[in-house]
This record gives sequence, structure tokens and C-alpha cells, in this order.
Amino acid sequence: MLHFQKAALLRRTTLHESLPLLPAVFRPLINISALIFLLCVSAVAFAGETLRVLAWPGYADADLVKVFEKRTKAKVEVTLIDSDEAMWQKISTHEGQDFDVFAVNTAELQRYISAALVVPIDTQALPNLARQLPRFRDRKAIPGIMQGEQVFAIPYTYAEMGLIYDRDQIKEPPSSIGSLWDPRYRGKVLVYNGGAHNFSLAAQALGLPKPFRMGAADWPKAVHKLIELRRNMLTFYARPEESVELFKKRGAALLFANYGSQQVQLLKKAGVNVGYAIPREGALAWLDCWVITQGAKNKKLATAWIDYLLEAEPSQALVARQGLANTTAESPFNQASDRLVWLEPVEDVTRRNQLWERILSGDSAARVLQP
Repeated sequence: MLHFQKAALLRRTTLHESLPLLPAVFRPLINISALIFLLCVSAVAFAGETLRVLAWPGYADADLVKVFEKRTKAKVEVTLIDSDEAMWQKISTHEGQDFDVFAVNTAELQRYISAALVVPIDTQALPNLARQLPRFRDRKAIPGIMQGEQVFAIPYTYAEMGLIYDRDQIKEPPSSIGSLWDPRYRGKVLVYNGGAHNFSLAAQALGLPKPFRMGAADWPKAVHKLIELRRNMLTFYARPEESVELFKKRGAALLFANYGSQQVQLLKKAGVNVGYAIPREGALAWLDCWVITQGAKNKKLATAWIDYLLEAEPSQALVARQGLANTTAESPFNQASDRLVWLEPVEDVTRRNQLWERILSGDSAARVLQP
């Protein structure tokens, strides 16, 4: 394998040094020939290799995988998951030895880094990073994806958790998270069944400075706020398809969109006249990134996969097929000026979920807050 790489380097250097001696009209042809040669060398280098990918549905569609396989001469095995816990179980069970690359959100990423299950990524081997929007090229501004000067994750897709509203019932777009508590929508609010996110929503509605890091004095206030939300809601949902059915059949007016633009697209396909708004407090937003496991058999092949998915065709597929935003073009679902609050690890996810379950059961604040 090494002699192919050295030959490619020699060929590239020789061509580069010879270009000034050639007539300008021939230089583009030489550049193209060099690129083709390098691609062929890469294909030979990866021939017979297998890339093991762990991903969410829609992140590694079969036709896109075939393009990558044809280009690299490698085989790609895709395993799909449907929850963060399922991902953690698969990656942690054999210390990251069963997969080479996977997609994880920034809030979950920290436990993989802490457990030494992922490794830094060579960004110099990712030319398509130049295609990303400035907000994603500024990796130091994205919480969690860097440790010191090392990059552990490459942003891929995201969705903001905005407010979906029925245009027939709500004429003006809701401008605040507080709309979920508006008495005008009593019994018509759909809420996601998740304690971690809902406590962050309550923190935003209360104006707390750190929605992911509540202090001791914040818990009672947040619990009271979520009990008020329970009284205002129609019901709660878990899956995006479930939210569409409930919204349509039970006459909901307002929906906290945990899946963001995905749900907007699904509702519109179902014939519901909905609008979408980003609250002034900022929309909680998840950002999924590709990472490489410490057990990756071929880290260069894994890096090539990440770079490929930043190209135009895979990036656009996220928008057209999944209703998700990509990191290379402005989202058609919101404005560049909209404030997004990237998810971070919360102070105590177990406590948040436990208290949320008590709230849903109808307990009083005093009982909810019991140890």
C-alpha cells in the first residue's frame, strides 16, 4: 500500500513542478490527469477493505453508499440505530471495535471522548471542510467537538427544535417559548416526551442563563413551570410520525418540534396547513457529527467517508429526502439570523427524566421534588 502512496506523491510533485514549464492551455488537462491518477491510487489502496458504519436512518442511503463503494473499491456495511442509548450500547460493548465511523450529536459525544472510544480526526485529509458554512468551520465555537487543538467530530446535519403551529388556528407566528404556556391554547399543545429537553425548555421560559446546567434553586421553579405545561398540553409524543397523527387527528394548535424541520415536512405531506417559528429565546438544536472509533480498522477510509458526505449530492439528499439541514448550505427551513442553542450535556439526565415522569403522572410539585 505504501509504495502506491509514495508513487502518487512523486507523480503529484513532478507534475506540480513541471506546470510552469508547460503552455497555459495544457495545465488544466495535466491537473485533471493528476486528479484521476490520485483517485485511482486511492481506490487501489482501499480495495478489499470494509468500512463499518453506524448511523441514523437517512444518513447512509443505499444509492449514496454505492457511489462511495464504486469510488473507493471498498465495501460499506451500514447498521442503523434509532436511539442514543442503542448507539452507546453498540459502540461501548466492545470498546469501539465493532465499527469504524458513526454519527452522534454533540451532547452525547462527550461520554465517547471521556471513555476513549473515539479518536481525533485529521482535518487536513478533509478538503470538503472548505464547503461548510462559516458557523460550522468555526469548530471552536461549537461546544464539545474539540479537546484542546484536537478535533473529534465533523458536523454533518442538524435540526432546530422550533414551534410548529396550525395556521388556521394561530394567525401570527408564535415569537416566544412562552407560547407553549399560553392559556389560549389550553388542551391543544403537543409536547415531546423527554425530561432532558423539557427541563431546558422550562429554563428558557424562566429566563435562566444556563438551560443545561440548573442550580439547586432552579429545580423547584422548573418543576412548577413544567406542571403548568402539563396542564396546557393535549398529550405528548415520542416519534415524529406519531406527532403528525396526533396533530392532525386531535386538532392540536401548537407543537414543540423535537425533530424540527423533519416534522414540518411530514405535516405538510399529510396536508396540514402549518407554519414554523424559531422563538426569540433561541431554539434548542441538535447537531449530529461524524466521528471515528478508536477501533477503526482503516482510519483513512473512515476519513474518506466523512469527506464524501460533505459533497453536494449527499448533502442535498439530507434536505430533499429527510427534511434536515446540512452544513454546506443555508437551511431552507429557517433564517441564518435565527438563534440556535446547541445541545450540551445536562447536569443530571437521570434526575430530569425521573422528575418529568412524576410530573406526567400528575404529582404535585412537593411530591415531584421528593428524593
